[in-house]
Amino acid sequence: MSGSGVGEFVAGGGVVDGAARGGRWRRLVERPWAVAALAAFGPAAWGTTYVTTTELLPPGRPLLAAALRALPAGLLLLAFTRQLPRGTWWWRAAVLGLLNFGAFFPLIFYGAYRLPGGVASTIGALSPLLVAGLGVVVLRARPGRGTVPAALLGLAGVALLVLRADAALDGAGMAAMLLATVLMALAVLLAKRWGRPPGASLLALTGWQLTAGGLVLAPLALLVEGAPPAPTTGHLVGYAYLGLIGTALGYALWFRGIERLPASSMSFLGLANPVVATLAGLVLLGQSLTGWQLVGLGLVLVGVLWGQRAGQRPPSTPAVKRRRGGEPDGGGERDRESVAGARPVVVQ
Repeated sequence: MSGSGVGEFVAGGGVVDGAARGGRWRRLVERPWAVAALAAFGPAAWGTTYVTTTELLPPGRPLLAAALRALPAGLLLLAFTRQLPRGTWWWRAAVLGLLNFGAFFPLIFYGAYRLPGGVASTIGALSPLLVAGLGVVVLRARPGRGTVPAALLGLAGVALLVLRADAALDGAGMAAMLLATVLMALAVLLAKRWGRPPGASLLALTGWQLTAGGLVLAPLALLVEGAPPAPTTGHLVGYAYLGLIGTALGYALWFRGIERLPASSMSFLGLANPVVATLAGLVLLGQSLTGWQLVGLGLVLVGVLWGQRAGQRPPSTPAVKRRRGGEPDGGGERDRESVAGARPVVVQ
């Protein structure tokens, strides 16, 4: 065999091996546990927002931080993908952008300023219960067996992890956090129901929502907080981290998980947020954990794992009704298909 022939053979083998490895990798990352692990990166990254904000960003500028998280990342993704919404997806992207960013971020920051962090996180931990309840209306889907007990276990774990006995309660702050949690749950369910338009990439869908939300946040920040201060190197590093890692990448992986996992399973992954926030304070700010906080951490982890299994299991269905003559009427099959996440989502 000539030298060129050997080169072609080796190159061809490399292509085949590379394709095989790529195929194995794609199959690996499409497994439910891998999809869940990647989707959990979003809430985990959001859990570092508090440390990043307090250590790197200018104080007293929550709306500016929210706007600079959303709008630059959205415009960057739009420039990269060069895809715009079509038809009904103009208003759908606007609705999802408002729910996920334009309304959610201001409510979160308002609640954070009026409530202790533990109270805010505990209210946010209601998300699995809200998704299970609202899913009956939005998706016509009943929660899987074990979903509600797992959600209550996760809620108790978050309360032990972050809630303090002397926490002060503020009615307006609690209402803002509860509304933000409802909006987040509704955004998950609507994204699950609407899916993704044919031909649109996941990054494009993320960019549409970030841009829509950012266009709401930017004028709101200027109106409420005034002109932004001159940025320092620390400010730029903090904004870049929150925008690129915590928002663009974090939400892209989060939306990918919504496409591939049941909505109830996704809601449990949000419990990673207070866990990572607590661990970040432990490592970076020198905070400590009590025995009860360790118990709470364990309960959250058990609740998340239980919730993932419950989300994959359909609830018990009634016996299949039969038409006159003994033939099944298909009601049992429809009941099984009504389970959250049981209907397949077409991924373009």
